[in-house]
Amino acid sequence: MSGHEFSYSSNRLRELAQAVLDHARKLGANACETDVSEGIGQSVTVRRGEVETIEYNRDKGIGVTVYLGTRRGHASTSDFSAAAVRATVEAALSIARFTAEDPCAGLPDADLLAQAPMDLDLFYPWDLPVEEAIELARRCEQAAFAVSPLVTNTEGASVSAQQSHFISANSLGFMDGYATSRHYLSCAPIVGKGSNMQRDDWYSGHRDPADLASAEAIGDYAARRALSRLKAKRLKTRQVPVLLEAPLAAGLIGSFVHAISGGSLYRKSSFLVDSLGTQVFPSFVRIDERPHLKKGLASSPFDDDGVATQDRSVVADGTVQGYFLSTYTARKLGLPTTGNAGGSHNLIVASGDLDFRGLLKEMGTGLLVTELLGHGINYVTGDYSRGAAGYWVEGGEIAYPVQEITIAGNLKDMFRDIAAIGNDTVVRGSKEVGSILIERMTVAGN
Repeated sequence: MSGHEFSYSSNRLRELAQAVLDHARKLGANACETDVSEGIGQSVTVRRGEVETIEYNRDKGIGVTVYLGTRRGHASTSDFSAAAVRATVEAALSIARFTAEDPCAGLPDADLLAQAPMDLDLFYPWDLPVEEAIELARRCEQAAFAVSPLVTNTEGASVSAQQSHFISANSLGFMDGYATSRHYLSCAPIVGKGSNMQRDDWYSGHRDPADLASAEAIGDYAARRALSRLKAKRLKTRQVPVLLEAPLAAGLIGSFVHAISGGSLYRKSSFLVDSLGTQVFPSFVRIDERPHLKKGLASSPFDDDGVATQDRSVVADGTVQGYFLSTYTARKLGLPTTGNAGGSHNLIVASGDLDFRGLLKEMGTGLLVTELLGHGINYVTGDYSRGAAGYWVEGGEIAYPVQEITIAGNLKDMFRDIAAIGNDTVVRGSKEVGSILIERMTVAGN
């Protein structure tokens, strides 16, 4: 990446954070917290061998939160000048003066804050000149075209190299931060002609560019996925077993996370309110949170509040062991924080003995879903209805592709009716999970 060096040193970010804390204290704030960050990156997209977009990003920002008693104010700026830093603190204080008191507002307890730096191996800057990025994207797309003459077009192949660093600090003496990187390579081929056209995509994303799948492998696999969807049919409405391919299974786990996250729980806008200690899944389901995995896409030694993260069991024997709580949402619920301000950290869903083919055989006859459309989830009731595409399976073998269908059910039933979790695990964001077989859902078609 051309110009891949940060403009500001970590020490400079610390100085800016300290300046925020000092000015807030001088102006009479009871407490203050701040985040100072900088991010840079480059993204290239090639379509039909021609460069379609080249984007460079270089961003920076300071977020300031101050407390006057239990009144909270927040302001931010992208200007790192001393005058702008002072003005941002003053703006936050001005906002705090006019907000209502909230007894749950405030910094975490000091003894919960991360105490020592921790290197989780999250920073691998990619010195990728734009010419090399373009060539990498071209190779990826060319590999897709090389699979078959039926690959007639693409939505492009893209390469993205991103890195950032930050410092978080608060008036209890906490100050820490680190650098991270995230790199991606993707391809989205289009196959067929006229009314018989299909698309699919695949990508690889990692902290370390050396861990990315090869450009050729991504393009080839994405094209084969798209080709397998040609001549897709519709289904008649029925109730059948449904197998969610691993990337989509990660989304199902994401729905569970949303339902037991503090914001949903204290607002009582979740179908899993008061589910702590309740069996939600079959007894073989286990979900662990591992915040300290080396190179993990969701690894962090502390959360957005500065609270130290810890390994923990979220689900054991199918039973909810803990929620996802920040300092604020924990206080709203009268519970201790779980160190999840900002989200979950590396959720590992224990896999079973079956691989993907084994799951197909276990299902026998049913629907394999490889794409979901829309956002038809009601988290208050758990009702679930989304557009889908995939493959009809008979006798444990894929029979033909299907499209223009809807799968529907209720998340409570879907969680309870999980029949198996495959060992074909993928990592998508903060979730690591294999394909999930659900005993029965409604498939709506003709």
